[in-house]
Amino acid sequence: MKGLLSVLGLLSGVALLYAWGPPGPAEAAWTSADEEAVREAVLDYVEGVYEVAPERIDRSVHPSLHKLGFLRRPDGSWGTAPMDFEQLRALAGQWNADGHVGDDGLKEVTVLDVLDQTASAKLVAEWGVDYFHLARVDGRWQILNVLWQTPPADG
Repeated sequence: MKGLLSVLGLLSGVALLYAWGPPGPAEAAWTSADEEAVREAVLDYVEGVYEVAPERIDRSVHPSLHKLGFLRRPDGSWGTAPMDFEQLRALAGQWNADGHVGDDGLKEVTVLDVLDQTASAKLVAEWGVDYFHLARVDGRWQILNVLWQTPPADG
C-alpha cells in the first residue's frame, strides 16, 4: 500500500507540472536571425585571431570570458591553458602576426543550439576544436565560455 501511495504521489506531481503546460521544444526560440548572429560572433572570434584584429574580440566576447584549453604535450600528456578576456585580446593582437594562417585558414562553425538567451556552438580552427557558450547581452550575442583542445590525436 505504501508503494502504491508513493507511485500515486509521483504521478500527481508530474500531472501538476503538466497542468502548467508541457515544456515546449527548445527549437521554438531558434530563429535564423539568431543562428546567424551566433555564427557571426564565433566568426568574429576566429577571424579576430587570424586577421590580427583584437577589435573583433571586443565585439564578440564578453569581458567576463572564461576560457580553458587542453594542449597535447610532446610526450603525449595533456596540459591546461586558462585564459581571460584580456589574454585573449592580447593573443588576437599577435598570434598570426607573421601570417602563418592565410585567408583560407580552417574555420568550420557549427551552431549547436539557440534558445532565447543562451546558445552553444562549435568551431574547428587551425589550433584545434573550441566549444562555446554564448548569451544574448543587451540584444547582442556574446561568447562567455570557451572550452577547447588541440587537434585530436586521430585528426
